[in-house]
Amino acid sequence: MDNKVTFKRLTITFSVFIFFLYVGLIFSLFYFFKGPLFLDTLLSGRTLFSLRLSLFTASITTVISVFFAIPSAYALSRFNFFGRQIIDTVLELPMIVSPVALGAMILIFFNTPAGGFVQDHGVQFVFTVYGILLAQFITTVGIATRLIKAAMDEIPARYEEVARTLGASPLKAFLTITLPLSKKGIIASSILTWAKALGEFGATITIAGSMAMKTETIPIAIFMRLAGADIEGTAVLVLILIGIGLSVLYGVRLLVDRKSYV
Repeated sequence: MDNKVTFKRLTITFSVFIFFLYVGLIFSLFYFFKGPLFLDTLLSGRTLFSLRLSLFTASITTVISVFFAIPSAYALSRFNFFGRQIIDTVLELPMIVSPVALGAMILIFFNTPAGGFVQDHGVQFVFTVYGILLAQFITTVGIATRLIKAAMDEIPARYEEVARTLGASPLKAFLTITLPLSKKGIIASSILTWAKALGEFGATITIAGSMAMKTETIPIAIFMRLAGADIEGTAVLVLILIGIGLSVLYGVRLLVDRKSYV
């Protein structure tokens, strides 16, 4: 019993240490906090534009990423097919390659004949809002697929098999069995994808640039303030970004946990 208590305290100590590490960084921002400056920065036209752009692109990206991630995750979770392991491995690319490298890869693609054709005859991605959406999509879709697959892996395949023996088609079994049972995981994955897209910087600035009132998202605005040695303004924008992200994540966590006890 003593060993169990000791081990419990040890593991809790590690979690508390990590917690205070992040909290310490957050509280350090308040050293430069000034009430009037916070309101001036928050209500400035440039900040409001960056905030609206970030929220808009993150939301659109999340919808697109989850739309692609759900069927992809289901295929990887349920079926054995040629190249499955390779596909499963390549989906880890956003987690092993830095966002700046991903952005460079996309930018290099647009300098190839195929990429040039897309730019000339399709959608302009470089230095546009479409570039922001593409950058966020590339950096989140693999992660979204991985998270949703983990949720679907926990659902026994025999549930669908029973539904099919009762006359349900594979699609109907997926829509009526697997999708509802994995709803909580999909919601959690969607929120994490949204938070990841909201804070995306490296790939976005590489493709879309940092044009004020055009392609400047909140993370890019933070970088530009820091590059201009505006520490106070940088602290304000970081607090805004953290406040939005943590509030949404905590709110959804409370909602999901409440439903789990019903």
